Amino acid sequence: MSSTFNLIGLVVADMGRSLDFYRLLGLEPPAGAEAEPHVEVTLPGGLRLAFDTEETIRSFDPDWAPATGGVGRVSLAFACDSPAEVDALHADLLAAGHTGHLPPWDAFWGQRYATVLDPDGNHVDLFAPLPAVATP
Repeated sequence: MSSTFNLIGLVVADMGRSLDFYRLLGLEPPAGAEAEPHVEVTLPGGLRLAFDTEETIRSFDPDWAPATGGVGRVSLAFACDSPAEVDALHADLLAAGHTGHLPPWDAFWGQRYATVLDPDGNHVDLFAPLPAVATP
């Protein structure tokens, strides 16, 4: 018996707001999906990202409740083409009314990095490699 990692699922309070957020990050949910209780987007390589409304989850698990213990237990990360794109995408997300968590900075591991929160409080990281620094 074997298994294959195939899907990441997010439970969302507001499907439309969540899909709008992830569209800003380049994902392409189907047109009109905002009214659906379950939406999937196939990512490069075949992995899928699914969105389910809280009502959908409760339809088969009536005792379901959001996890407690604080936000930040799950994060998704989006690669950007350049450090400037990290800054621009971070600014675009904030301008669209989303919440920043960590503003862009140059991380010690060699990446430009920033973290925003999706509409349900999940951490979404933006990153790009920093240009190599020539040594004398």
